[in-house]
Amino acid sequence: MKIINGDEPDSNEQLVNLTSSRLKSTIGNAQAILIDEAQLIPDIGIALKRITDYLKDVQLFVSGSSSIELANNINEPLTGRKLEYQLFPLSFEEMVNYTNLTEEKRQLKHRMIFGYYPDIVTNPGNKIKLLKSLAGSYLYKDILSFGTIQKPVLLDKLLKALALQLGNEVSFNELSQIVGADKETVERYINLLEKAFIIFQLNALNRNIRNEIKKGKKIYFYDNGIRNALIGNFQQFELRTDKGALWENFIISERIKKLNYNQFYGNYYFWRTFRQQEIDFIEEADGKFSAFEFKLNSKKRVRFSKTFTEAYPINTTKTISPENIEEFLFSQ
Repeated sequence: MKIINGDEPDSNEQLVNLTSSRLKSTIGNAQAILIDEAQLIPDIGIALKRITDYLKDVQLFVSGSSSIELANNINEPLTGRKLEYQLFPLSFEEMVNYTNLTEEKRQLKHRMIFGYYPDIVTNPGNKIKLLKSLAGSYLYKDILSFGTIQKPVLLDKLLKALALQLGNEVSFNELSQIVGADKETVERYINLLEKAFIIFQLNALNRNIRNEIKKGKKIYFYDNGIRNALIGNFQQFELRTDKGALWENFIISERIKKLNYNQFYGNYYFWRTFRQQEIDFIEEADGKFSAFEFKLNSKKRVRFSKTFTEAYPINTTKTISPENIEEFLFSQ
């Protein structure tokens, strides 16, 4: 395999002003090419198009730490020529495969505070310092380098507001008042944060029932550690007032990883009515719905709303707690 690192000037130059003859001398007899930090290479989209056109039998893998910039540089030149894969922080299932289920369950409270970024997992003695660095340089580098953020202070306020509203339904109008910006700016910044894989949105399900909320949204973070770094709170789990929100963010983000890696083709939502009936997480596939409630206490009894179960074709209903987490994160 030929490996090219766009962060190294000499490797970077190999793909600039690429001709067919220069391409063959650069790649040689390699059957596969890996280009890392591809967004740093000028006109990378054109170079990738030439590689795919000239070397049809060679496998090409492209990665980068700046998801927005990389996508913008390659989407148009590689239309119809690429498959995209999202790489998330480490997952519960991956860590179980590395250690074992018992050990990873024992670590759950720790993971809900510090998250699953590889540096955090492999450097537990330096986790707070590393998380603060990640929540600064890493989070803002991708978006600020893109050049569309005019007010970094506003971005910081928005992220902290989202972190503090974790697990609650969010209003863009309310957020605009909190951060002191118009609604359109808030929506644009949230869209960029989502493209940078910092947050993701969960929309409300609305199909059949008159009093279902129609345009509700919840916003979660892909990593609990990043969320806690943003609000500067690494207090131990037992002493926290946001335990339920941390559990909800953790389990939903882990399920999103699982669904993406298994190429889930359906949709997912939360559900709520104006009468305060609510379900934490719903998956829809092949016309049927699976409903899940998330509780830290496995002994707490949950009754799923008949309003929901009688209105939708149900595949399954299940309550997920730390005790049976594997039933949710290991199943398809």
